[in-house]
Amino acid sequence: MPSRELAFPVFDADNHFYEPREALTKFLPDHAKNAIDYVEVRGRTKIVVRGVISDYIPNPTFDVVARPGAQEDYYRHGNPEGKSFREVMGEPMKAIPAFREPKARLEVMDDLGLNYSLMFPTLASLVEERMKDDPELTHDVVHALNEWMYEQWTFDYEGRIFSTPVITLPIVDRALEELQWCLERGAKTVLVRPAPVPSLNGGSRSFGFEEFDPFWQACVEAGIPVSMHASDSGYAELLNTWEPAKEFLPFRPTSFRMAAMGHRPIVDAMMALNCHGALTRNPDVRILSIENGAAWVPGMLSDLSSVYKKMPQEFLEDPVAAFKRCVYISPFWEDNFLDIVELMGADRVVFGSDWPHPEGLQDPISYVDDLAGLPQADVERIMGGNMCELFKINVPVNA
Repeated sequence: MPSRELAFPVFDADNHFYEPREALTKFLPDHAKNAIDYVEVRGRTKIVVRGVISDYIPNPTFDVVARPGAQEDYYRHGNPEGKSFREVMGEPMKAIPAFREPKARLEVMDDLGLNYSLMFPTLASLVEERMKDDPELTHDVVHALNEWMYEQWTFDYEGRIFSTPVITLPIVDRALEELQWCLERGAKTVLVRPAPVPSLNGGSRSFGFEEFDPFWQACVEAGIPVSMHASDSGYAELLNTWEPAKEFLPFRPTSFRMAAMGHRPIVDAMMALNCHGALTRNPDVRILSIENGAAWVPGMLSDLSSVYKKMPQEFLEDPVAAFKRCVYISPFWEDNFLDIVELMGADRVVFGSDWPHPEGLQDPISYVDDLAGLPQADVERIMGGNMCELFKINVPVNA
């Protein structure tokens, strides 16, 4: 039984599955078979991307994982005792079927009191950054992942679990083909990395440029939101100029990297969509910002407002209005909900627990405790109503 009974639908906008080895390899085309591999290094399995061993995720098989919510206290109260990262993570556990299979996951969702969930991959976040100099290969690997995801999870499992196929954007025509493939198989959203888009000739560019309007418009025409989940957005390259290192290692942070990176990837992504006009040229596009928190929103909107005041000729409309119309925010539980709801409106805030990741909530619906002080109608919207509207699930929603 769930820890409490809620008298309204609960839609968790941030759930994850753990991929097995074959997720990135089973459907690779012959010419890309060597792109992804696994090797044993001193008794530990490591993932290899184009011949380079990655430590991005310490245990990429996910046979043994951290317990759901293992870091909850760390994120709520900090680490006054100065425990090591391993101590903060606590004792690991063997992966259970609910981390791997949709049928078992539904049973756990019932136990947790979740009616619906948006389901994100875990390992997939390493792919695009490590292949950015080969966009064609990136498209191949992403499609292989989507094929596996559809086979294992589907994109709409019994109208309750909505998995997020990945769309990589370097070659717009291929992105549109991938989007159509996903839509034909029932996708209710797609996952786009909040990062600059690699170019065929090297370098990168903003997905806010007009070049990408056909993709945003296709999502509008399909009636689906676009999900942007925290990922490896390539910012380690910038930080490496101050603190030399190799790849981004989210499970081995340093104080400098935690402080300096902050929310920069999602802020820059949202700034690009706004300043480069995508939100205005495609006014009906809807973006879900997931596992990026909300602490960055006030400062970003203040910066946009300041620039708009000084350079109104650079914008097609008020950028703050464009952002509030198009973007939905999933705050961390430690964020100030009263402030973010006042700023964005209750109809643009959604609940996400990050279950079963260690930095998430062990008991997802305990999130409702952090909404204390909000009107009941706002609580119901945040905990599920807004997502039900976006995903066209027919349940009563208070106005």
